[in-house]
Amino acid sequence: MQLSSSLLENAVSEFAKLPGIGKKTALRLVIHLLKQEEAVVNHFGESIIKMRREIKFCQRCFNVADGDICAVCANSLRKQEVICVVENIRDVVAIESTQQFNGVYHVLGGVISPLDGIGPDQLNIEPLINRALKEKAQEIIFALSPTIQGDTTIYYIQKKFKSLPVKITTIARGIAFGGELEYADEMTLARSITNRMPVESYVNR
Repeated sequence: MQLSSSLLENAVSEFAKLPGIGKKTALRLVIHLLKQEEAVVNHFGESIIKMRREIKFCQRCFNVADGDICAVCANSLRKQEVICVVENIRDVVAIESTQQFNGVYHVLGGVISPLDGIGPDQLNIEPLINRALKEKAQEIIFALSPTIQGDTTIYYIQKKFKSLPVKITTIARGIAFGGELEYADEMTLARSITNRMPVESYVNR
């Protein structure tokens, strides 16, 4: 894409690096910003820079946070003894949008995928085990995408919990195998959480 301004072209190139944003969409976004007051654009840019510089990860569940503990973990009205295990932060957002879960989360930071060089030690699995023991968790809900990598991760972690007095469940298969959790519609995801099942019946089928 040849533009008359290298400044405009550089801005378009940066926007186009974002997931799901092509060159044409990037150009529309940049032109939109170009039409705004300078103060509006400055605030936009400063918000992004401030977010990247100051955002933290919850010391308890690894969700994004403004401080050491995220807003979900700090909410005393939520069931702290029920932990929903997810792959990433996007999955927390997806489940929260259903308004059907009132427990807390644990973000693994990925799933076990030997082909991609991701093993158990690179994920937040040990902190999950330690947390469940320390906090005397009553239920661990696996809400991982129904893929081979997701199933492998569930199977691995489930074995770690076998000797512990914790109820282990997983979301129901309302989501097609191979699908990504974050792309499931809210109704399907809500039903999957509500109709969760014992993990043994899931991994041993």
